[in-house]
Amino acid sequence: MLIAGVAALAATGAACPQPAAAAVEFLWLVQSQSQRNAVPQKPARELNTLNDIFAALRRCYRPPRLDQAFPGMRITVQFSYTRDGDLLGKPRILFETAGISPEHQSAYRMAVAAALARCSHLPFSQSLGNAVAGRIFAMQFVDERTLRQAEYTLWPNPMTR
Repeated sequence: MLIAGVAALAATGAACPQPAAAAVEFLWLVQSQSQRNAVPQKPARELNTLNDIFAALRRCYRPPRLDQAFPGMRITVQFSYTRDGDLLGKPRILFETAGISPEHQSAYRMAVAAALARCSHLPFSQSLGNAVAGRIFAMQFVDERTLRQAEYTLWPNPMTR
């Protein structure tokens, strides 16, 4: 079921212009240099809070290589977990940056699908599992790896006048 759900995510063609307004949690995944060089891994300890889930997913995500990257790419994915920490149903793409090539789109879909596959069984504590079972999460993955340097050069520090 997980393999089919992740494969369906990578093959999804439709994208909504705006995410649903339901009870949704968003996470902006921007990786620092040390996080990009780290090997993605699932958490070894039991997860007790929503922040633990977000941190685990952040560790599992590996953006596409820079030669396949698209500066400023955003992709929002909706999914749910069971109380045992497995993915529930098929993940669904809610939003993708418009105007990108099919190669870029495929690279980012595969990166997100691989992250969800790596974090397909999270070690939830019993109380966290009961709290998040069936709850809809929408996570936004943002690739700003090539934009960070431009951000600092475009906006000079007002204190240096």
